[in-house]
Amino acid sequence: STAIMGSNPFPLYDSINPIMELPDVNDHDGGGTNGRDPSSGGTIYLFSALRDGLSYLAACTSPIGNGLEIPPLLIIEFLHRIADTFVLYFGDPADESAVKDNFSTAYQLLEEMVDYGWPLTTEPNALTDLIRPPTVMAKIHQAMTGGSSGIVSEALPTGTVSNMPWRKAGVQHNHNEIYIDIVEEIDAIVSGDGSLLTSDVMGSIQAQSNLSGVPDLILTFNDASLIDDCSFHPCVRYSRFERDKVVSFVPPDGPFELMRYRVQMSGAGGSHLPIGNMPIQVIPRISYGRFGLDGDKVGSNSDIGGRISLTVTARSISSLIYSASRKGPLVIEDVAVVIPFPKFVKTANLNVTLGQVIYDEAGKIAKWVIGKLDEKQRPQLNGTMILEDGSEPGSSKGQS
Repeated sequence: STAIMGSNPFPLYDSINPIMELPDVNDHDGGGTNGRDPSSGGTIYLFSALRDGLSYLAACTSPIGNGLEIPPLLIIEFLHRIADTFVLYFGDPADESAVKDNFSTAYQLLEEMVDYGWPLTTEPNALTDLIRPPTVMAKIHQAMTGGSSGIVSEALPTGTVSNMPWRKAGVQHNHNEIYIDIVEEIDAIVSGDGSLLTSDVMGSIQAQSNLSGVPDLILTFNDASLIDDCSFHPCVRYSRFERDKVVSFVPPDGPFELMRYRVQMSGAGGSHLPIGNMPIQVIPRISYGRFGLDGDKVGSNSDIGGRISLTVTARSISSLIYSASRKGPLVIEDVAVVIPFPKFVKTANLNVTLGQVIYDEAGKIAKWVIGKLDEKQRPQLNGTMILEDGSEPGSSKGQS
């Protein structure tokens, strides 16, 4: 599918719902009998996942009549697995141009990953054995021969004849090493004074394995009781984790996601996490009234508008992440603030003291890209906004 965000300068959110229910336009009698299973009921369910500006779509029917139901999370997860495979083959980001430049490879990947509408081969190690990743020489050979013989392998993947289909046989590396990255996302609601009201932490463990032979590894946690709602790569021995709370696995070769998890809640009623202060504090100030074009507050004949001010600061956090070799203040990278505006805002004029801000008139969303932030900096965003007539807070239109 082509990028559905259009001219949006930053695709913050998917422009369509993850799951939509659509009527079958070919089902004229309403019974779903136009060459299809009558149990489908004339309804098509459309699943979507937005990645790198591309919307991955899957259309399916729900055969409720024969007692079956399609798991929606299975389809959404499979769409993300396709996107991850494209990133592995075509590089990051796997956007529209990357798919167009490697259309033959993308088509072959879909042929191997889907069999009669069901997921079949999704492991990267098996796919790279079946379909060679695109190289300069392979593209030259394909252009000269006009075929895909340089893409598709004639031999079966070596992992298909073993009990470990996720790992190749006879893997050899000159330097045996494995890299582990723990990526955690904090979703929190913070009050105006900076105190934490509710929070939720979702994490994943990303690995890059360059180990020879058949390595058998064990990953342990200092406090496994904080780990909840786990999902694992097929290489993990789940029974061992249930019994001993350790992750025992034979890793695939190359990059893979070992597991996902959620951090256990604490406190009264389990409403927040034991994380102390948030690493970043955002202090907003918003006021409404009648303003002129220069933003000065004037009489009742002026436009209804408001002022907005944001101050972002980095706060001291746990010393567990400090390195003994670290010098200078702690620097937080890739800091960005997303500000959704109400639909009744006509326009907004925003200025920042650090970084750059982009306001999307169509989506009513502003994105302030700060970049690097340390404890000594206090970047600010100031601006004015003009509201539609009758939309002043407190009026019936403004409250809707």
